[in-house]
Amino acid sequence: MPARIAIASDHAAHELKAALAAWLRDAGHEVIDLGTDGPASVDYPDFGYALARAIGEGQAERGVALCGSGIGISIAVNRHPAARCALVSEPLSARLAREHNDANVIAMGARLVGIEMAKACLEAFLATPFLGDRHQRRVDKLSTPIVSMKEPA
Repeated sequence: MPARIAIASDHAAHELKAALAAWLRDAGHEVIDLGTDGPASVDYPDFGYALARAIGEGQAERGVALCGSGIGISIAVNRHPAARCALVSEPLSARLAREHNDANVIAMGARLVGIEMAKACLEAFLATPFLGDRHQRRVDKLSTPIVSMKEPA
């Protein structure tokens, strides 16, 4: 089913971003490309924050965050309470991120994941529904400020 997908990267992942954006468009998805578009050095938090805002404001239902390792941009995206970004490198993690965590953003590292694996991860991510049920209360806690959280029993 077609979706609105925001995609963002730093300079290390701009080629992977372009390839995935084209692949997503070819599959019928609406793609919101938030940059960057070249090899000039940029700061990944700026692009992660832009992606998180797009998710939080409802401009996109899903997001794809890319940098060299995927780590930095995933941290940036997760600063927004509406974003649940999962760093993945294979399809099982992408599927579980959706099923158990209701992840709405997937992060990958361009230096670690090739184009075909990135497509496989993205395909699993987009095709998998959230299971809800017992997982819902846990997902609800992800948007609760930590200062109001109880200590585990």
